[in-house]
Amino acid sequence: MRIIDAPQAGWYPDPDGRERLRWWDGLDWTDIRRAPPSTAELTRAEANMVHEMPVGQGQPVGQQQYGGYSRQDTQEIIAEVRTVARQELDRAANEFSQRANTAVRSFTPLITEYTSTMLRWVKVALAFAILLFIVWLTFQAIASQSLFDWIGDRIDNLTEDSLGAPLPRGRGHL
Repeated sequence: MRIIDAPQAGWYPDPDGRERLRWWDGLDWTDIRRAPPSTAELTRAEANMVHEMPVGQGQPVGQQQYGGYSRQDTQEIIAEVRTVARQELDRAANEFSQRANTAVRSFTPLITEYTSTMLRWVKVALAFAILLFIVWLTFQAIASQSLFDWIGDRIDNLTEDSLGAPLPRGRGHL
């Protein structure tokens, strides 16, 4: 905001809390605050501030002055304050939106966390199953080789025994 666009110094509603008035020094808010005026104070101030100017002094009939400002000047000041307040509100809304977007992007949903954990356990279980399968295949190969070797030895022993010794004859055989 440019200095020439700033409202004039005076008491305005406090932007931090509308219950009180805060002094605007023409450039920035000060730390001076006060309670809003009571009804009696407002009535007394209006009686002191409102002056009817004579018709001959260049002011139309019925135009009033408030605290040295004409009604038109007062309305212009109010319009300036409204414009500045709207600009400040827009700026604050944009900043809030940026912060909210940043927070949303940095937020990790719980389902993602649990899905990642579950996927990791599935991978570990799959690796363990593959390892067990490889061990089983190795065992089967060794066991079958050992079995075949044992059967082959037994057959060799049987044929060696039968070649060297006669077969026993039973009673009913020739």
